[in-house]
Amino acid sequence: MHDVIIVGGGPAGLNAALILGRARRKVLLCDAGEPRNAATPRTWGLFTRDGTPPFDLRAQGRADLERYETVECRAVSVTEAAREGEGFAVVLADGRRERARRLILATGLAQDIPEIEGFDTYWGTGVHSCPYCDGFEVRDRPLVVYGRGHGGSGLALELTGWSRDVTLCTNGGDDDLSDKDRERLARNGVRVIETEITRLEGDGSRPTCLRFRDDGSTPCAALFLMPFSCSPSPLIAQLGCELDETRSVVPTREYEKTNVPGLYVAGDASRRVQFAVVAAAEGAMAAFAINAEFVAEATR
Repeated sequence: MHDVIIVGGGPAGLNAALILGRARRKVLLCDAGEPRNAATPRTWGLFTRDGTPPFDLRAQGRADLERYETVECRAVSVTEAAREGEGFAVVLADGRRERARRLILATGLAQDIPEIEGFDTYWGTGVHSCPYCDGFEVRDRPLVVYGRGHGGSGLALELTGWSRDVTLCTNGGDDDLSDKDRERLARNGVRVIETEITRLEGDGSRPTCLRFRDDGSTPCAALFLMPFSCSPSPLIAQLGCELDETRSVVPTREYEKTNVPGLYVAGDASRRVQFAVVAAAEGAMAAFAINAEFVAEATR
């Protein structure tokens, strides 16, 4: 029986394991090695590690855990998870079954990339989901938002901080884009194109142009997907976690607790902004709360 099982070896999971290891808790960290940012060349906005390749960051995190003898890392996915008595049981892809008193899901999100030619080709290098992570590198260049309604409008307006050449592409008529949003976009110089998109073209390394069904086009140095075009881990549904209105993230409570006792969700799968540094902080908060619970139980 482990004290804690952590599913996911990104910033949230690794930092949770680090804090729990320092508290001398028996931890099993399981990671499938398939992060959402696998195609991204650099991780930006991380204190002292700005621009570090994602896999280098994860490798250093695992190396940091080696000095803590109570922490075990396994390169394996978790296929099933359930409450069992006062704790949790998980089934690993290799068939093994493990149990723990507490469970942290640091599984991140699976990006749902629209099935438009070129979008998957440039995912991570020219198709992004976070302007704070990737906007600076394409500043003052033609930027495109793929989105609809008020959410798409909000992302397009947000991008005007990085470029004054921003276009919102809705991929067809958008009845959800209100007159108020349209007026605000126009007032801030954001173009709206509601024609169906056919493909994203580029030079093999970065996108250059977005093509439309009517043979029109618009320059595109980078394309940003509307937030929450993502899917959570199946484990979240298996465990009975509540999801927010987007059906993408878990509305965690204080110290990343969920509606399921003993279950914590940290990182991109939880409610806060999706930055690596925030994910790491959430992992630390969950670890702190879990250790505090163990201390309280042991000293009653």
